[in-house]
Amino acid sequence: MAISASMVKELRDKTGAGMMDCKKALAESEGDFEKAVDFLRQKGLASAAGKAGRTASEGLIGSYIHMDKLGVMVEVNCETDFVARTDDFKEFVKDLSMHIAAANPAYLSRENVPRDVIEREKEIYRAQIENKPANIVDKIIEGKLEKFYSDSCLMDQIFVKDPDGKKRIKDLLADKIAKLGENIVIRRFIRFQLGEKQSKEE
Repeated sequence: MAISASMVKELRDKTGAGMMDCKKALAESEGDFEKAVDFLRQKGLASAAGKAGRTASEGLIGSYIHMDKLGVMVEVNCETDFVARTDDFKEFVKDLSMHIAAANPAYLSRENVPRDVIEREKEIYRAQIENKPANIVDKIIEGKLEKFYSDSCLMDQIFVKDPDGKKRIKDLLADKIAKLGENIVIRRFIRFQLGEKQSKEE
């Protein structure tokens, strides 16, 4: 299939990848737009993995206040102040702040969920399942845990501004790493809502 310039431009606008990468992705996927997006995302993830060990100590602290009743602060790190000052990086931090305000994640990633919380969730799921073989129960529990992670963990949540409802925050992060060429780390966040009840620990 012939790859037109308009197809390349559309893919570039959607993914932020380079023109040659977009052209290659479309050629590899024989013009299938969604497959081309997946191809570039996989390439981005590979790029992200290669940069993961590099020190990221620059960056920005972003904030978002909604109607003076909801506030978010998020720290996002990169390798250089040059990248931290780019519009792409600033937009990423702003989008993260707004996403956290809207989606209310409880944890940064699934690795941050305490073991006792996971075990408690498993017990709840197990109690909901009756008269099923053990191997089926385990599969159902794993599926429910994945849903728990996608609801509760920032990195696993679907990005609220993604029109297709498919791109997770970890995918968005990988895309930015591939585009900006530096290791980028979402370090921490905090979300305040006026009048929310505090836990006993707090």
